[in-house]
Amino acid sequence: MRPRVLVAMSGGVDSSVAAYLLKSRGCDCVGVTMRLFDNALVGLAGESTCCGVDDVQDAASVCARLDIPHVALDLSHAFRERVIDKFAAEYARGRTPNPCVDCNRYMKFSSLLAYADEIGCDRIATGHYVRLAETASGPALRKAADPAKDQSYVLACLTPAQLSRALFPLGELTKAEARAIAERQGFINARKKDSQDICFVPDGDYLAFLERYTGQKSQPGPLVDQAGRVLGTHRGAAGYTVGQRRGLGVAAERPLYVKSKDMAANTVTVSFAEGLYARSCLVTDFNWIARPALPVRCAAKTRYRQAEQPCVAESCPEGIRLTFDAPQRAMTPGQAAVLYDGELVLGGGTINTVYEDV
Repeated sequence: MRPRVLVAMSGGVDSSVAAYLLKSRGCDCVGVTMRLFDNALVGLAGESTCCGVDDVQDAASVCARLDIPHVALDLSHAFRERVIDKFAAEYARGRTPNPCVDCNRYMKFSSLLAYADEIGCDRIATGHYVRLAETASGPALRKAADPAKDQSYVLACLTPAQLSRALFPLGELTKAEARAIAERQGFINARKKDSQDICFVPDGDYLAFLERYTGQKSQPGPLVDQAGRVLGTHRGAAGYTVGQRRGLGVAAERPLYVKSKDMAANTVTVSFAEGLYARSCLVTDFNWIARPALPVRCAAKTRYRQAEQPCVAESCPEGIRLTFDAPQRAMTPGQAAVLYDGELVLGGGTINTVYEDV
């Protein structure tokens, strides 16, 4: 009996090639495009940059070419509740969340898996560049063959049970190879650009989005240095993130960066680049995929576009504490921290506290 696979199709080239590869391997595929967000929700004109009408049409076109069914699934309520509301709440707390991690956790590998069960699909597949591995504790993740496209960082939230039903057909390919396959198959989206924005903040102005979404006007406040001296005025503390350089509106002999935020006092503290470094952080809400004995020497990423850095991970009452061999720049509460043993993903969680006394 052929495996029945639900393929999450965003309308982009990667998920389209994933569907083609699976069908060519004899799988019985169903393409599903999630409708997640409507710009009108926050007063923006036009379509969102992900899973809009054009994306649904592109995915449907590819499915028609492959002669597989296509479904557009409205998951906007769940997306708002599980991803957007959390995003707004985290910024209000002074943190910088990663909504792509939450979208993978709650939408692609929770809501879509539930839908897969409804329609009798054994597996779910996506166009992520990552590979599966088998370990003594069960299925795990490996980094993609192409380091430039590896997306394991945003999938470290998945459990072994979820991975046991997942397929990632692009793990051994480069982006150029995927596009070449799409060209040969005549897919309408073969040269479609990748989406770089958060789908519900297409203009990149997080502060304006938060004001529209929550209906609460941001309050300007003091922008201070590490000694507490007032250097200027910020637009609203929620709209700034650790490590940010642009948009501070303060002149200095050297570039200044956001170091921290105090939401209760409505202050944003800035420093020179050297003030951004720390060697240790606390990671909470940790998801182990391949759990080692702790403490363990491993490597960790604290940002998506970062090479993993050597560290020691140890258990503590609050979560997992990471101590790096060398100071790390701009570790940011709310962002994901992902642990690696070579190509193997050990697991990941959320940076909660950054320690400066190590």
